[in-house]
Amino acid sequence: MVALRGKEIDSFLARPDAGRPIILLYGPDLGLVRERADALMASAVDDPNDPFSLVRLDGDELAAEPSRLVDEAMTVPLFGGRRAIRVRAGSRNFSSGVETLTETTALRDCRIVIEAGELRPESPLRKICERAKNAVAIGCYPDTERDLTKLIEDELRVSNLRLAGDARAVLMSLLGGDRMASRNELRKLALFAHGKGEITLDDVMTVVSDASELKLDPIVDGAFAGNAALVESEFTKAMVAGNYPGVIISAAQRQAAWLHKSALAIADGAPASTVLEGGFPRLHFSRKPAVEIALRNFTPPRLVNVIDQLATAALDMRKQASLAGVIAQRALLSIASNAKRRG
Repeated sequence: MVALRGKEIDSFLARPDAGRPIILLYGPDLGLVRERADALMASAVDDPNDPFSLVRLDGDELAAEPSRLVDEAMTVPLFGGRRAIRVRAGSRNFSSGVETLTETTALRDCRIVIEAGELRPESPLRKICERAKNAVAIGCYPDTERDLTKLIEDELRVSNLRLAGDARAVLMSLLGGDRMASRNELRKLALFAHGKGEITLDDVMTVVSDASELKLDPIVDGAFAGNAALVESEFTKAMVAGNYPGVIISAAQRQAAWLHKSALAIADGAPASTVLEGGFPRLHFSRKPAVEIALRNFTPPRLVNVIDQLATAALDMRKQASLAGVIAQRALLSIASNAKRRG
């Protein structure tokens, strides 16, 4: 089974194995999926903007003719050189084309990178890529505390900036969930603090906190606190701003898992204040009132039901991509409605 984890992923991305040219990137952190796909494309061809070197395919279109993937992979470049294929997976199944490629030994000088959202272990794409000798599957999950620390240090080092101690804790609480969004926020912060030498708490609150108001916390917190009106208004804003509904559902799934873990700890006798102050990512102070209400609203068994409900919504959104916004909003409003029925 070829499913890379931890340091294996970093090693592979730094020096991709030519014997495993088929690479599946999947997971809830779509920003990290895109970032890794960009890196793999950059190292696969001399010019990623050359349409003869890099072919972009839509997974839903491939589903109607999976053999097209095989044809593209076997095409010999007119002027020689390396080729790459980048596939954006959607809701339809094109795995038969991938399976055919894993069974061939004639794949030469062509890297195939498939970008997908969260996939269950039994999904055809994961099963094929994890079992094939010439393929690899890489999960892309939200950054851990260690990942975020490294990301912050890497981005600020380029700008020769330091981060004040009190600013670090707040900044860490505002990042995560989407690697590309986190990196963009850090670059915006570095630009704002250019020439200052040190980034202060005021800098973080001015730049990143303002941006965080456009993020997804109000939607998710509103749902679990039972504030349907807030969910509806903030969800509409998020859609207008161009956020993909799947990202919102992923944020709700992470919050449901965190609430479940916290509710179990409180049931075992841990003080609520200790639970709210501990863990990672550290809960931002502005979110504590809504989270306290959520923990009063939901028992551990009810949170298990919510987790199942969100998983079903995520699956339905992949199957019916055109209705993703409707499905996501309906699931969040359902949680908000159920939050008022305590017990």
